[in-house]
Amino acid sequence: MPEVRRERLAQISDDIRGCRACVLHEGTRQAVPGEGNPDAEIMLIGEAPGQNEDVQGRPFVGASGQFLTEMLRQNGLRREDVFIANVVKHRPPSNRDPLPDEIEACASFLSRQIQAIDPLVIITLGRFSLARFFPGEKISQIHGQPRKIGGRTVIPLYHPAAALHQGALRKVLEADFATVPGIVDIARQAAGRTPRPPVPARADDPVQQAFGLLDPGADGPTGERHRSAPDDAPAPAPRPPRQLPLL
Repeated sequence: MPEVRRERLAQISDDIRGCRACVLHEGTRQAVPGEGNPDAEIMLIGEAPGQNEDVQGRPFVGASGQFLTEMLRQNGLRREDVFIANVVKHRPPSNRDPLPDEIEACASFLSRQIQAIDPLVIITLGRFSLARFFPGEKISQIHGQPRKIGGRTVIPLYHPAAALHQGALRKVLEADFATVPGIVDIARQAAGRTPRPPVPARADDPVQQAFGLLDPGADGPTGERHRSAPDDAPAPAPRPPRQLPLL
């Protein structure tokens, strides 16, 4: 099964590299399809590649990527355990926010990656990946609160770059991330899988409380993407994905 998933992901990556459906491919070095374990239980979805990602062709390799890797490590996970991708697969000019047409152009690629990996848990990082699953909601109001959407558990979190640029958000993101192992174990049990060895519970652990919200009815100098709008701004409403030509 992992081999089949690996082959499907390789084909999707090839399609992304050949895509000319929007202008983002112009002026970039290369596409950044995503990387990780094809059999991952956790999929993390960011916003768009930055300067470092454009150079290396890999997601989250700058300062925010190092922070993300450290948060994974602190919670018993490794980058090779998860799959990491972005909503947009090419770097926007000057690290600006991706435009609606550019998000739409990549929507089918992200859908195919989710279908190929079939993760138990999806973690959204930032406003634009939040909008795909929680249209119209504010990250400041729902961060860290897992919900069941389309049969999967989705956890909305702040983007690591936002936590690096706004010191007050760092502890918030670290606290939210600390709940991920417990949320994954609940998802495993619901799917009939063997849970991992238990981790010590925190007195203020919000996992069970958060799961009461199930079923809602869904660059600066470091080379990281900057943000032209605050992270608590309303998530942009997504458009329905359409079939786009690969030229």
